[in-house]
Parts: sequence; C-alpha cells; structure tokens
Amino acid sequence: MTRRILVVEDDDIVRDTVKLLLEYKGYEVYTSSNGINICSIIEEFKPNLVLTDIYLGESDGRIICQEIKNNPETSHIPVVIMSGSSDIYNSISSVGANDIVLKPSMNKP
Repeated sequence: MTRRILVVEDDDIVRDTVKLLLEYKGYEVYTSSNGINICSIIEEFKPNLVLTDIYLGESDGRIICQEIKNNPETSHIPVVIMSGSSDIYNSISSVGANDIVLKPSMNKP
C-alpha cells in the first residue's frame, strides 16, 4: 500500500525539509505552497494524510481543513495542522483537524 502525504506549507525551507524527512521514512509526498485547488490536488494525488501550515499567506490551513472535512469524498482524510504558535489550539477545535504539530520557534529569548 502506498502511503501518501500532501504537505501544504508556504515556507520553502520548511516544506522541503518536511518532504525530505517524510520521503526518507518511505512516504510518497506531494507539496503545495498554498491551498489553491486543494480539492483537485487531493482528487489526483489521493493522499492518506494532509499536513498543512495554519498561516499560508493568501490561504489559511483552518479553511483548507474545513474544505476537506466538509466534502463527503475527502472527509475521511486525516488533517494535521502545523503552526509555530502554541495559541492555535482554540482556533482549530471547530474546523475538524485531527491533530496539531507545533513547529520549533525561531524567536530567541
């Protein structure tokens, strides 16, 4: 069985690093820098998981999650939202995300 992950991340370095790590672990990975045409990408790539950043410039990972979860054809796909901000827990509870991954903070104390 092919294990496929769709990674939606606008930061090139983070996106490429996540892709490299997942491929190293044996996953087939498709990446997107925004949430545009997410339903078309999912229909074509058929991911087993969507891993999306919460803040994507023009897009928002919470809206992407809602689109996936509100579509009967994609609602079964787990969605994990990534963020560098720990205050996202309250803002994702209503969008149906399956989990959260906190990215390391780049801010110095």
